Amino acid sequence: MKISSAEVVVTSPGRNFVTLRITTDEGLTGLGDGTLNGRELAVVAYLRDHVAPLLIGRDPANIEDTWQSLYRGSYWRRGPVTMAAIAAVDVALWDIKAKCAGMPLYQLLGGASRTGALAYGHASGRDLPELFDSIRAHLAEGFRAIRVQTAIPGLGTVYGVATSGGGDTRYDYEPAQRHPQPVEETWDTRAYLRHLPGVFEAVRAEFGPELPLLHDGHHRMTPIQAAKLGKELEPYDLFWLEDATPAEDQNALRLIRQHTTTPLAIGEVFNSVHDYTTLLSERLIDYVRSAVTHAGGVTAMKKLLDLAGVYGIRSGIHGPTDISPVGMAAALHLDLAIHNFGIQEFMPHSARTLEVFRTSYRFTDGLLHPSDTPGLGVELDDDAAAAHPYVPAYLPVNRLTDGTVHDW
Repeated sequence: MKISSAEVVVTSPGRNFVTLRITTDEGLTGLGDGTLNGRELAVVAYLRDHVAPLLIGRDPANIEDTWQSLYRGSYWRRGPVTMAAIAAVDVALWDIKAKCAGMPLYQLLGGASRTGALAYGHASGRDLPELFDSIRAHLAEGFRAIRVQTAIPGLGTVYGVATSGGGDTRYDYEPAQRHPQPVEETWDTRAYLRHLPGVFEAVRAEFGPELPLLHDGHHRMTPIQAAKLGKELEPYDLFWLEDATPAEDQNALRLIRQHTTTPLAIGEVFNSVHDYTTLLSERLIDYVRSAVTHAGGVTAMKKLLDLAGVYGIRSGIHGPTDISPVGMAAALHLDLAIHNFGIQEFMPHSARTLEVFRTSYRFTDGLLHPSDTPGLGVELDDDAAAAHPYVPAYLPVNRLTDGTVHDW
């Protein structure tokens, strides 16, 4: 069997997705997610102009060799565009291999290690009553773990806080806005640090000690600020504090770890095992946050998570709605198979998105399961995809109150 075509499909059913469809000369197809939010067309060009021509005539069964060829053979390594393109190829090839075997992908990864993957939902609010309503709505939907994000008094729009309530808009919250220029948000770290502990005190008082609570710092703090926040949040027993500081300098996590026992999650902007080596070997984090879509696919993520497991570190795979249902399905197959699973981020996609991507994974009683459909269990509806052409969109820019560009 040989690869006969590799087609890139771009569709925007409310937000932009990049999908690679590989077809073999025996008519089997596989799908891979190459979405890079706010930089989608860079991956499209990389796939169409540089990667797809290299795939024609290759044996789709040789997944490891193809991965190494695309990573090592191009000379230019790593980076989000390259790794998203490689991920799209890798996941599509695993989809084909599992379909050939007549098995769901997780069976080829060693079989199920659990009955389902614990998922957390995204609750947010502009004030405590709205936040409490959002938490209750997620609990009613079956979530058993909740990420808590809140507006900050005196600031305007804050990334991660949904700006409208209920329905598709909240759950398919789109941070990449359709404007000619990126939306600019204003940030004040000291105001955030003063406000957030009181929010978690109120949430614990309202919902009790058992509910797993998570929080995302979106890289906005310095290491010492993150250490301070982690220490102040210890009484509220967080499941994790995520992306407390930019972690390109892995040594920065040493300072945070020295001052707090709040569990730490890092890595949704990482795209290689090399981004993690110090963090893993020195046990400076508790959860790996990379996405299958952005870190080289199933092949690379399985190796990364196996290495993390050696150090007792668990998975927390990135899963917002800018990961397509193809990327989500790939994550769920890994979640089910690996031993060191921790938790899975899950934002349900909009109805429009699910008309384009026909999924078979399921969410029941707080747990996700990829289904037992052969392959990934996701199919692409070409007609539905064509009805939603690409629309340029930008992620926001974060500025301090004095106008300085800041991390987020």
